[in-house]
This record gives sequence, C-alpha cells and structure tokens, in this order.
Amino acid sequence: MTKLGMVIVNYNDCKTTGFLLDKIKDYKCLDLIVIVDNCSTDNSLEYLKKYENEKIEIIEARENKGYAAGLNIGARRVIEKLEDCNIIFSNSDIIISKEEDLEKLSSDIGKHSIAVVGPTIVENRSLNRGWMMPTIKDEIKFNLPLVSRKYKKHILYDEAHYKEDLSIVGVVSGCFFCVSGLALRQIDYFDEKTFLYYEEQILSKRLEEMDYQVAVDNNVVIIHDHSVTIDKNINRINKYKELKKSQRYFVYKYLEANEKELKWLDFTNRLSLVILYIRCFFKGGLKK
Repeated sequence: MTKLGMVIVNYNDCKTTGFLLDKIKDYKCLDLIVIVDNCSTDNSLEYLKKYENEKIEIIEARENKGYAAGLNIGARRVIEKLEDCNIIFSNSDIIISKEEDLEKLSSDIGKHSIAVVGPTIVENRSLNRGWMMPTIKDEIKFNLPLVSRKYKKHILYDEAHYKEDLSIVGVVSGCFFCVSGLALRQIDYFDEKTFLYYEEQILSKRLEEMDYQVAVDNNVVIIHDHSVTIDKNINRINKYKELKKSQRYFVYKYLEANEKELKWLDFTNRLSLVILYIRCFFKGGLKK
C-alpha cells in the first residue's frame, strides 16, 4: 500500500493548525505529518513544537519565500522520509470528518492517469468541486468590476459532470488535495515564482503537459472554514495585489499571453484595484 504523508504550511495561525493536528494526529493512514512554519511572527513555532513526535515533524523555514516555497519544503521532507508516497496538502482551517476520506483520496491516485485528486469542499455555504482551466480571456474578464463574480461561473462544470464517483476537472481547490509524490518530483515540485495564490492552476497546468489528469472524488467531503480570520482593509488590498501578481505570472508563463493580451490584463487589473480602494474607503477608510 502506498504510504501517505501530509503537509500543512502555518503562518501566525498556530491554534487553527493545532486544532487540525488534534483531529488527525492519531490517523493510522498518515505515515508522516509535516508542519512548515513560514517564519511566523507570533509564538507559532513554540506552540507547534509541543506536537512534535516520531510521526509529526515541525520545520522552521529559514525565510518566508511564499506559500509554494513552504509547500515544497514540506513535500521534499515527506518524500525524503517516505520515498514512494502520496501527499495531502491542507490549509489549517480544514475540518475532516473521518480518516477513511484520506485513504480514499490516496487510493484514487493512479486511476485514469490521475496525479491530483481533491474532495468535494463545503465552503461559504456552497460546494467547491473544481473548475475548468481558465483561458487568457477568462483571466482578463475576471478583473472586470461588476461582472467578474458572475463570469467566474463560466468556468464551472454543470451538475451532471459530478454524477460518477470520480470527475475529471481542470483544477481543484488548493486548500485541500492529494497529489502523487512521483508526479510532483517529475515536474520539480511547485513553481516558487508566486508568493501567494495560483498554485493550484500552475500545478494542474504543468501536470497536464505531462498527460496527467486532475479529478474530484464526489464521495469525499471536507469543510473549509473561512470564518477563522477577518482581514483589515489594508491587508485585503495587499493580498489582492499579490493575487494579481500571481495571475499575471500564470497568464504570461503558462497561458503564453502575447503583449496585447498582457496589456489588457494589466488595464483590467488596475481598474479592479481602483474599485477595491473605493470600496474600502467607503467602508470606513483605509487604515495605515
């Protein structure tokens, strides 16, 4: 049976990470759990070290190079110790119902050339079951104020797509998924050129180029609890800027946008940022 590891990247969220560890630490299906603390500025490292044992390893990143870099630290450690394995990557704010769900996801790897499989994710009172790989035009339209939210539904599959046990999709949510360790090594791990966001799109695109598939297991359900942290306006704007940097890198590097397409992307990006500034200002002013 293929061994199974798990990687969680923590940044100033040790109690949420600890809550998840309390749930999964005794799961027999998990051979190794690696927590990567991405240079937290609070007491996360000290707090999480209490969980360390033969099965749970806490690694302190030397510097915060971003989320993808943190994932790579954890993935390389899991593969170093377990060698032939599958790896589950999880956010801290995940609620897992039962151990068998993790075993099920791992057993899906390899079927129909599947290298990545995600569950049905319950978040914000809706279901996240993956989406189609976006085009350049899609990414440009995602930046358009007023219509972006409605247009994002354009890349969702209809309900009939999820009638089988496994559904092939373009991309699964990056908050929780299982990946083949072999496939991850073959593409030389996650692309670290993004600091935050678009990891799942880039991963899926690179695997697609090697004829691997991405899937959703419709019989496995997990909960993504977004209610843990509420960002302040200035943090929201900074995160949005990081999102758009990652978007541009993805569109340029992996969708191979030409100069004209990049200019349209940059224009809609600036327009959406202006709208965000206005919204934050009328919600109570921008905090310094």
